[in-house]
Amino acid sequence: MNDPAIFQFSTLTVILLLVGFYGATFLMSTFVNQKEENVDGYMVSSGRVGFGISAASMTATWIWAASFYGAAISGYNYGLSGPLHYGLWGALMILFIYPFGLRFRQLAPNAHTLAEVMHARHGSGSQMILAISNLLGSVISLMVNFTAAGALVSVLSPLSFQTGVLIAGVGVLSYTLWSGFRASILTDFAQVVAMMGIAVIIIPWVYFNAGGADALREGMAQVTAEQADFFSRTAILEQGAPFFVAVLAYAIGNQTIAQRLFAVRQDLIKPTFITATLGYGSIVIGLGMLGMMALFLGVQPMNGDVNNIIPQMASSYLPPFMIALFFILVIGSLSSTADSDLSALSAIMMTDVYGRNLAKGKPDTKKMLLLGRATMIVATAAGLIFASFSLDILVMLVFVGALWGAIVFPVIASCYWNRVTNAAFVWAVAVALLLFCVVRFELLTMTGFTAYFFEIVAGVGGGVVVGLMAFGFLGRTMGLLVGVIGAVAGCWYFAGFLRDYPVLLASLTAYGSSTIVCVALSLVVRREFDFDLISQRIDNFEDIPEPEALKG
Repeated sequence: MNDPAIFQFSTLTVILLLVGFYGATFLMSTFVNQKEENVDGYMVSSGRVGFGISAASMTATWIWAASFYGAAISGYNYGLSGPLHYGLWGALMILFIYPFGLRFRQLAPNAHTLAEVMHARHGSGSQMILAISNLLGSVISLMVNFTAAGALVSVLSPLSFQTGVLIAGVGVLSYTLWSGFRASILTDFAQVVAMMGIAVIIIPWVYFNAGGADALREGMAQVTAEQADFFSRTAILEQGAPFFVAVLAYAIGNQTIAQRLFAVRQDLIKPTFITATLGYGSIVIGLGMLGMMALFLGVQPMNGDVNNIIPQMASSYLPPFMIALFFILVIGSLSSTADSDLSALSAIMMTDVYGRNLAKGKPDTKKMLLLGRATMIVATAAGLIFASFSLDILVMLVFVGALWGAIVFPVIASCYWNRVTNAAFVWAVAVALLLFCVVRFELLTMTGFTAYFFEIVAGVGGGVVVGLMAFGFLGRTMGLLVGVIGAVAGCWYFAGFLRDYPVLLASLTAYGSSTIVCVALSLVVRREFDFDLISQRIDNFEDIPEPEALKG
């Protein structure tokens, strides 16, 4: 079956759906409004969020537009193994972050951002590197989610892509602006319950309406051998491994995750992350099946854009009522991540730019709130502008994740190893970003000695990835052992062939080079840091006397 008919709502219907969704979400957010806003509550709910809300919020935030569209694109491009490579690795990375999350909260129980922890550990240099990378990543995330909204609206209605982008941006800003993080996590709870409906009802509905097992069996004849292979090497090297590396960096470098880590009660971190792991894996692997079904059914992406696979499948194989429900669910999922990005951006500007630097230890909480809300407005405008470029969602996801790979090792090492210095942190990230860009943008021809050099660095990067995972769950000795073995095996295996997979080569180069530089420079200086100083240097902002009180 090729190019089935596409159902479209009328302009009035789709506007009513969007206004109804964002209106209901706005009313829900009014339940957590406070007349006298508290800056710590505005950013992290003062670190007292319970299990149900925190687990739902973590799941909803991790499932963003890229999860919907990226999982389906992966299934469409790589067949049987695509959804598994996308969903399983993403789920494992949520689990991976929790032992490090426990350490971050132990070191800084009153922190608001991870960059703030780096400020207490090293000073402003490393803090601003992490803050700027988070600002960049969150703006790109906003762009991706608004892009997804525009694509969905343009396929399912006569409205233009730009109109869908604009409505989503204004809608998300409307309910997030006043209550900040509290509004974000409250609406996340409702949105993740709704998303469960996709996995349980809508995906099987599409499957049976598309012809069920008979249609898929017939479709097997038109897929390639790689797409029919559950253990496809192409899928692993082009999709699974780069995504695995990218989401590992997301888990460390994304302030939306760190913000929830600092918001949940400390004794509930472990069950929160385990629940989010299971929720994310089940929903996203199910969504990837829609792309795989599109491949087997011979569906051609509208206008050649694979971002249209999800709305095409929904409009082709669901009745109008279910399409409307599906439309609201996708809008809800991308809105949940977009409001998280706005909250993350405001927290970074409030804490890392103003509270810990410009205010010089004397923050004015009213100015902080004003700055946080102004940040949300500016960030929404930036996201809308960038979304108009309509870039490939999966490509942007892998790019940002790989970029964050440069900071993973320096951040984690700074929280465990007392020899890491600010200079080691800064130079490690700078060198890694430079080498990452050289490979990712193909600034040098990957042949001969140059190619072998980067493949060896990438081999070290592979060892760092598996070593960090082992370290988080099994301790330092096993982490070092697994890391060394992984690095040696990676150097041997990658030599001579990884140059043909530039995305993976660039990602692992960022990990490997940042680790090499960070370790080398830290060993040069024999200076040991007292980790107890971190908690002493980070207080709740509401506990700091106002400037007027200090003057008095």
